[in-house]
Amino acid sequence: MLTDAREAMQAGRFDQAFAIAKGILRAEPENGDALYLAAVACRYLEHYGEARALLERLSAAQPEYGRCWQEMGHLARAQGQVEPALAAYARAVRYNPALEASWRAQTELFAATGRPAEAVQAKAQAERIASLPRELLAVTNHLHEGRLLRAEEICRHYLVRHRKDVEGMRLLAEIGSRLGVLDDAEFLLESAVTFSPETIQLRLDYMQVLRKRQKFAKALEQAETLRASDPQSPLFASHLAIEAMQTGDYPRAFALFDEVLAKLPGDPATLTSKGHALKTTGASEDAVAAYRAAIASKPDHGDAWYALANLKTYRFTDGDRAAMRAQLERRDLAFMDRVYLTFAMAKACEDQGEHAEAFSRYEEGNQLKLRQTRYSAERMSAELAAQREHCTPALFAAHQGHGHRAPDPIFIVGLPRAGSTLLEQILASHPMIDGTLELPDILALAHRLRGRKASASRYPQVLHELSAEQLEAMGKGYIESTRIHRQGAPLFIDKMPNNFRHIGLIHLILPNAKIIDARRAPLDCCFSGFKQLFAEGQEFTYGLEQVGRYYADYVALMDHWDTVLPGRVLRVQHEDVLDDLEGQVRRMLDYVGVPFDPACLAFHETERAVRTASAQQVRQPLSRSGVGAWKPYEQWLGPLRQALGDLAH
Repeated sequence: MLTDAREAMQAGRFDQAFAIAKGILRAEPENGDALYLAAVACRYLEHYGEARALLERLSAAQPEYGRCWQEMGHLARAQGQVEPALAAYARAVRYNPALEASWRAQTELFAATGRPAEAVQAKAQAERIASLPRELLAVTNHLHEGRLLRAEEICRHYLVRHRKDVEGMRLLAEIGSRLGVLDDAEFLLESAVTFSPETIQLRLDYMQVLRKRQKFAKALEQAETLRASDPQSPLFASHLAIEAMQTGDYPRAFALFDEVLAKLPGDPATLTSKGHALKTTGASEDAVAAYRAAIASKPDHGDAWYALANLKTYRFTDGDRAAMRAQLERRDLAFMDRVYLTFAMAKACEDQGEHAEAFSRYEEGNQLKLRQTRYSAERMSAELAAQREHCTPALFAAHQGHGHRAPDPIFIVGLPRAGSTLLEQILASHPMIDGTLELPDILALAHRLRGRKASASRYPQVLHELSAEQLEAMGKGYIESTRIHRQGAPLFIDKMPNNFRHIGLIHLILPNAKIIDARRAPLDCCFSGFKQLFAEGQEFTYGLEQVGRYYADYVALMDHWDTVLPGRVLRVQHEDVLDDLEGQVRRMLDYVGVPFDPACLAFHETERAVRTASAQQVRQPLSRSGVGAWKPYEQWLGPLRQALGDLAH
């Protein structure tokens, strides 16, 4: 039926196209294609009010769908509304930069309103898109409209015939990055930069992938190259500041941030990045000042509002709450600004004891994020069940004595918001243990073992096919690739929570590594995750049912590891740490194999960069304030309790 509607539209039979689309919407009210076609037909029929209502429904369901915003622009332009049209077109190309019609419309409107410089820039973008090969234009559209596998298919076919096309390589790398296949993305961009070293966007994309892979030294090299090419560029100075921060050179980062702010006073993005750096180093008051300066410069800058909430210890004023409410009432608020502000407003209401509105805001923010994701609880349950099916006693018996023998790593696994940052801070206070980051190396190895076909993963069953030499090489490779994050202590911590999915793999390649399961009471852990807006990943938290199901699957898998690898994992219950800090510290240090050190009890005095949501909390003495934090929300937690089953009791 959609095909019939499109054919009617192309033939100019707008009444017929509208009737077909409306028929589809009666059966499927949220069908995005039908909403879009109905809105376009209404515009041609000059039913402007109905067209806008349809587009508002579409933007609510798919807030980052560029063609929806392009049609908003066409609708505003048809009614002579120049500035709203320009705003809509700008948002359209932000979400899908391949929309040539939006660039050409901007060119015409800027020229007509006496803005020649902006018209020239828009025209250049339109001409660049028009010059793209047909296949790459299709790839770009599929990519920005969420059809990643189709985009990948077309792009790979194109690159078979055009092996050194740097734009094709860049697009395939972006697809890989979005799918989490970061090693492929890195290789493609490294090659593309070699072929076209003067192309700035390639270096920017390459730097971003290197940062995601936590190859901070290599990312810093790219930032230095860009800076050298134009020492006066605030953009390049800003990127260099961020990469300096990632490598731990905070004095240089702060100097560069201040250099940018001297040229661009009040730049909200720079102020917010500086605030993040200040927070990481423990300068919380200065971080607050930086965030508030960003908000003063741009009141709808959601990133800064949420950064204040994410300090955990910050309390919003009555004026703050009024300002956030005013922003959230705006219809033109950008999608991510709305997400950030919704979570921040939830925290503000919670601090005031306004739990009904706080829960409503948390739920709204999570629903917005869930629409963005491709997360499937069924698929995740199947992945974890596959670990239980294939990681058997026979597998581990067959590889007894294999793997790399290094005892260096201490893996802290579990769920986010379960107390893993606290355990890391305690252990990293010991002079024989380095704290590092949530390292992506094990997850990247698991991705490589899946094979190239996302629909036909060979992992974890492929573990049965690996040789002793391959396991040794993988373990040694992990030790070498993580060395850059260490400061010289004999042991180091890898605090990637999701590594609990891969304990079988870890045991096979690093049989002498230590593994600590950081566990927290189910309702506290799950609800804390539901309240947290994560920078990326952890998509299972954006729904009460999803997070409860994930927790139950996690417990089932950890029970499996306890059965097939008895004694391999040390479980540390968060509530036990609160009740008996010294006893649990001694227990962990005994397991790790280092002598007791009283510095571990004074963990909050340890000076080190902490980059997780708990950064402020682990710089304070232990507190029980998070225990039972779900109780004021109990009446709304039915889906979570049901998903947890017996674990909720």
